Amino acid sequence: MKPPYNITATILKLTTSISEKLGEVKAYYLDKPTPNLRKKNKIKTIHASLQIEGNTLSEEQITALLENKRIIGPKEDILEVLNAVKVYEKIHEFSAFSEKSFKKAHTILMNSLIENAGVYRKKSVGIVHGKEIAHIASPAGNVPYLMKDLFNYIKRDEDPILIKSCVFHYEMVFIHPFLDGNGRMARLWQTIILMNEYPVFEYLPFESLISQTQDDYYKALKLSDQKANATAFIEYLLNVIDNSLSELLQSNIKKLTSKERLEYIANTEMDNFSRKDYMTIFKNISTATASRDLKKAVDQGILKIIGKKNQTRYILLKNNKLKN
Repeated sequence: MKPPYNITATILKLTTSISEKLGEVKAYYLDKPTPNLRKKNKIKTIHASLQIEGNTLSEEQITALLENKRIIGPKEDILEVLNAVKVYEKIHEFSAFSEKSFKKAHTILMNSLIENAGVYRKKSVGIVHGKEIAHIASPAGNVPYLMKDLFNYIKRDEDPILIKSCVFHYEMVFIHPFLDGNGRMARLWQTIILMNEYPVFEYLPFESLISQTQDDYYKALKLSDQKANATAFIEYLLNVIDNSLSELLQSNIKKLTSKERLEYIANTEMDNFSRKDYMTIFKNISTATASRDLKKAVDQGILKIIGKKNQTRYILLKNNKLKN
């Protein structure tokens, strides 16, 4: 069965906007960030997703844990972060359309936090927000069948992956297949579904905007529950994704150092480019800054220069390493 939702004018407008931004992201090679930016975004993602669930650790503490440093904090919060780090380090090993892979991710994410991690619940549960029961989850006996249907939907339905990822997120929270960890799994798996078609979502911490608009997140869930379809929640999540891509495109790339900009280029497929091409990616730098960057890379043997004046091109020599 196809989960119930309607394709509204708002959804069409947002999917068009997102698609245009994804085209810009690819054109500017923003889907291939430097290792340093990847690490920062991973930390933001883990922090935001766990913060929604009440985790108290800061981004600085999560950074320390990633660097194998000891920190002071609640034992359970530390374990949640360590588990999340393991999951995100293995993110390419999970198959978006595999229920077995889905359960394996939950096993890692909730290891030692609950009994029977990776196993669907065998009892009924209610979801509480504040002091009130917000939702009574599907009967435990129905969970395996509902999850099988949900995975069949994302495998076979012809709607865009942007919409299907949002539907999966909503339906998974609604079904509540595990005793705990459902919210963080829904956010993780939406990322994995989107990554299947758009690599930038591995590095796009849209969970940060969900965390910042947490009240709206729960309102959209509640409204979708009341109307018995996912439309309101799809609109909310597509807006979050659209805003996240806007932030990425509007980020002040000028703040990057010369070394970071050249590292960025080294991680792209731009192995033959002009100064104009370089400035197309780093829009906020001056012509003089671009010239200094490129001269530095040529002097260090990172780039090879060919042509003269308006015909000048730069060839990336990938075997060399950038110096400070």
